[in-house]
Amino acid sequence: MLAAPAVWAQSLAYSDMATLTCLSTANRPSAARDCIGASANACMSATPDGGTTVGMGGCLDRELAFWDGMLNRNYQALRDRAKRTDAEMRDLGASVTWLDRSLLDMQRAWIVWRDATCDFERAQWGGGTGGGPATYACLMRLTGEQALYLGNTRIGE
Repeated sequence: MLAAPAVWAQSLAYSDMATLTCLSTANRPSAARDCIGASANACMSATPDGGTTVGMGGCLDRELAFWDGMLNRNYQALRDRAKRTDAEMRDLGASVTWLDRSLLDMQRAWIVWRDATCDFERAQWGGGTGGGPATYACLMRLTGEQALYLGNTRIGE
């Protein structure tokens, strides 16, 4: 991830509320995906200079942190379920692809893919100042999508 200057946190009008409100009314996964960026957009609108490179980057980074926290919670919950299911399958003597290892491999590959995708996104700016916000927007979007995917994945249910 990019390093966010501490000055952003002091002057941003950021709250997770727009995203949380959107998620609470989302009645299907595609509607939940539409919530990604809600708090960052509200922050950019409410923050003086929120439309500047620094303002956009700060708001996007804060929402990225929201989605990263959700991703980590959803990933851990899914790993716990995968381990329980794997234990049940071992007890039955099943010869299957182990869910926990498969999930771990998938998530590691996803991180590499996400980072490469967002590096490409930044490269399209040719070193311009828009590259920073573009990178944060990409990281936020893809992290949010993965958090939702992990949260909607059901094992043994």
